Amino acid sequence: MGWVIFVAGAVLSWGAYGVFLQQGQVQLGNPLKALLCVGVAYFLIAVLIPVAGLSAQGGLSGFNTGGIIRATLGGALGAAGAVCIIWAFKTGGLPVYVMPLVFGGAPIVNVLLAMVMHPPKSAISPMLYLGFVLASLGAGMVLYFRPTS
Repeated sequence: MGWVIFVAGAVLSWGAYGVFLQQGQVQLGNPLKALLCVGVAYFLIAVLIPVAGLSAQGGLSGFNTGGIIRATLGGALGAAGAVCIIWAFKTGGLPVYVMPLVFGGAPIVNVLLAMVMHPPKSAISPMLYLGFVLASLGAGMVLYFRPTS
């Protein structure tokens, strides 16, 4: 159950992500400056820390092509998502709208893609489709009942 702590860390980090990113973008006056800052943060956290850790463990060798391609594609998709969020803010979206839509839609896309890549071995429960509806309704409710500022 230790993984739950890391899930909570991701929820807290990504939950605050949009608010801070939008504020930074407004203060910087240019979405490309905000994206550059995201890239610097990714470099510091996602490049330097693993290089240091792998070096200390002697694990900077033994990469395979399939793993490199898929992990890099995953990173590129994460960066593309950041670009899309930045441009959503640039074109008038606010974190109170953008982030619930992203976080309401992303789990649905995740499950559908996972089912395509790893086909279910048994019949799909109708409750999955109910979950899709409830996730969509939940995002809609968060938007509709958001506090006004």
